[in-house]
Amino acid sequence: MTPGDRPGPFPSDDGMAPTAPGLFPGLRPQLPLFPLGTVLFPGGLLPLRVFEARYLDLISACLRSGERFGVVALVQGSEVRRDDEPVRFEPEGCLAEVLDCDSEQAGILQVRCRGLERFTLVGSPHQGHDGLWRADAVLQAADPAQPVGAELQACAAALGRAIATLAQREQAPFLEPHRLDNAGWVANRWSEILPIPLATRHKLMMLPDPVSRLRLVDGFLRRHGVISD
Repeated sequence: MTPGDRPGPFPSDDGMAPTAPGLFPGLRPQLPLFPLGTVLFPGGLLPLRVFEARYLDLISACLRSGERFGVVALVQGSEVRRDDEPVRFEPEGCLAEVLDCDSEQAGILQVRCRGLERFTLVGSPHQGHDGLWRADAVLQAADPAQPVGAELQACAAALGRAIATLAQREQAPFLEPHRLDNAGWVANRWSEILPIPLATRHKLMMLPDPVSRLRLVDGFLRRHGVISD
């Protein structure tokens, strides 16, 4: 997927006029986009195996500058570039920062990223000659810090048990610290691992009220017998 016009470490290659930064709160002009068959949540851990030239260049630029990129969920098309294949992705996503990366072999990077703020694209995404998608994006407000509450405590306790079980198997799908007392954090972590359709996962990610998000997760867990009164 490809670029458009970007100041700083992501130069434009399509001749479009740059969007002036700083005119609107939360505006990220010409944000580089990484369409994936998954949904990144704020605070989430995203491991990537990067081998396409366009994304190798993107990750290298992020490592040099500390710049971020946007992860958007694919609606149509594949993660790997294919000539003449239509590509569509959700108009909202989550900003990502590169935590670390390792080169297992020449031309391949193993990258770990963390989800930051949610965003909404404004205008039409466009793809530049380098294959990257870009679009202006407006960052959305972070979840307010809200406690889990007594009625949803079983949901948090079940997640704590799941984390402990995974740790025994030497699996750590979540970044620390584990915030089991925070409604948004618990809802996001469950939403990452539940067996739900990608479109549903995306809607949960963009739901602005963390307690409502957790109630939906709680209902799913109860319907499937994961938790009970």
